[in-house]
Amino acid sequence: MRHTIQALVENRFGVLARIASLFSARGYNIDSLAVGETQDPTISCMTIVVNAEDERVLEQIKKQLRKLIDVITVIDLTRREYVDRELALVKVVKKEGRKKILDKIFKLDYVKVLEEKEEYYILEICTDHNNLEEILKELKKAGIKELVRTGKIAMGK
Repeated sequence: MRHTIQALVENRFGVLARIASLFSARGYNIDSLAVGETQDPTISCMTIVVNAEDERVLEQIKKQLRKLIDVITVIDLTRREYVDRELALVKVVKKEGRKKILDKIFKLDYVKVLEEKEEYYILEICTDHNNLEEILKELKKAGIKELVRTGKIAMGK
């Protein structure tokens, strides 16, 4: 099961490394990690997405996170209502016969064509994780040349 965990932390050197090491020490790979300042520049918000099959181990990790001196709060958003977004930049190859797929995608509100060259488009896609996955499936049919993603950010309702 994919868990979305949000941690408010003090914006200090080494905090990210200590938090990431808690997950790796327990054998969990972090699927997505996004960190940025909040409205208070001394506090950062971390959104961590991890695929955890053993809920007990994940609970233990969250308890250990809460004990770290630089951690202010830890919230598992997984079973709560929240809004999430992920940003992707995608370079899509221009090919004959792919125009229909691309035209359909270009009409979506959360897809923006940033650049158009003779041989490719660069798209900005900002939407929730599930929509992004669906769009990327379609874009693979058109031919993705390059893809970069930010990772999920989330906010509880």
